[in-house]
Amino acid sequence: MARRTDGTDAPRTTVSSPSDLEPWTPGPGDVLSGDRIEGKRIAVLDLAGERLPDVELEESVVETLRAGDADLRGLRVRDTVVEELDAPVLRVSSSTWRDVRVTGGRVGSAELYDSGLNGVEFVGMKLGFVNLRGASLTDVVFRDCVVDELDLADAKLLRVAFPGTRIRAVEGTNTRIEHVDLREADLDRVERLEGLRGATIGTDQLYTLAPLLAAQAGYRVD
Repeated sequence: MARRTDGTDAPRTTVSSPSDLEPWTPGPGDVLSGDRIEGKRIAVLDLAGERLPDVELEESVVETLRAGDADLRGLRVRDTVVEELDAPVLRVSSSTWRDVRVTGGRVGSAELYDSGLNGVEFVGMKLGFVNLRGASLTDVVFRDCVVDELDLADAKLLRVAFPGTRIRAVEGTNTRIEHVDLREADLDRVERLEGLRGATIGTDQLYTLAPLLAAQAGYRVD
């Protein structure tokens, strides 16, 4: 994304789909804790219910990733495209994501606390509760997504944008915000915005959010 000139810098993402990949069809037990998967094109990577901490996924394309109730703490994903992510509960705390694009799918609850996301794009996803407590987000885009609730307590956000994304609630204390852009987000139905103090909004959004902002500041509008 291009750099803005109005004082709010856009995320700098350069995700591209890896090429010259080896087709791989993993079966049960083919992925173990601490394994490194590199240079693969995978139609279905089914890790649901598995305990697989510290797995690495690099320079690969995964058409469908099933990770419901899997223990993937410490997951490291780099230079990878995931076309669909399906996880009622996604357990990826203390994970690292660098130059990654996730282009669809549904996640009920995403445990991303204490994680690092750098150069990451989430596109067209439906996300329920997203726990980013203590996480660091740099150059991250949520594009055309639906997000029910973001928990950003103690998180650090630098150059994060939400174009076309509907956000219902954001909560958090001690959240550090720099160049976070909400101007293209759908905030018409937002209920709470406590976790995004310092973000940039548009003039039209200000009118929509005025009653909410006044209530959060303790003002009574009569």
